[in-house]
Amino acid sequence: MDLGLQDAKSVVVGGSRGMGRAAAQCLADDGARVAIVARSRSQLDDVIDDLARRGSPDPVGLVADVTDAAQIEAAFAEVSRRWDGELNILVNAVGPSVRGGFADLADDQWQQAIDVGAMSMVRCVRAALPLLRAADWARIVSFSASSTKRQGESLVAYTAAKSMVTSVSKNLSLSLAPDEILVNVISPGSVASEGLRGWAKTVGVDGDDPYQLMAAITEHFGHPAHLPRTGLPEEIGPVVAFLASRRNSYMTGANINVDGGTDFT
Repeated sequence: MDLGLQDAKSVVVGGSRGMGRAAAQCLADDGARVAIVARSRSQLDDVIDDLARRGSPDPVGLVADVTDAAQIEAAFAEVSRRWDGELNILVNAVGPSVRGGFADLADDQWQQAIDVGAMSMVRCVRAALPLLRAADWARIVSFSASSTKRQGESLVAYTAAKSMVTSVSKNLSLSLAPDEILVNVISPGSVASEGLRGWAKTVGVDGDDPYQLMAAITEHFGHPAHLPRTGLPEEIGPVVAFLASRRNSYMTGANINVDGGTDFT
């Protein structure tokens, strides 16, 4: 199916690895122009080469710390310069790494979770909005998490940040509707990310085996999916690509579960 992404101008924040990279790859596969925002140049070089091989015209790697508003503004100023002041797609794929129970977390850890996991999205949308409004069509897709609806004690700060992403996105879908800028959220479940595979090693499980990984998640957290395995990053990318595309012409304000089957909340 042609998603209408040929030469679309897109930015993927946090697109150097994991689900963000998978989303960038899917956009590139359909011929979109892709700019990746990540913290360091070393994270960018490999993914930019990959996107070029996949067919993205002149992919761009931009170094910026998502907790620094000035760096984000500078990155989008460069996007504007390269692409004549227009942007069709913004994907926010950054997530916080803070873990711990409520009683274990200090104020600075809470602040870090919100700053990285939620305020990064706020900063990027704010910087991108003039470019999105200038384009003929525009989409915003941000990553929330299914754990906002199926809580775990050690994810209290993480889910707080992701809940903010969901809430702000819902508000944006309303406020940007007159501009016909569609705003949606994707909520992945247990996906074999680098972090989850790393955790698997600490409990003696092969993190590269999605069936073993789901069994360990079920044992330690009690959060099984209907399917007997975890998801893979490459199974998330196509969903993001559709939400970000012209083929998605009427879905806005939605929170899409991609979680192997849990519930319909």
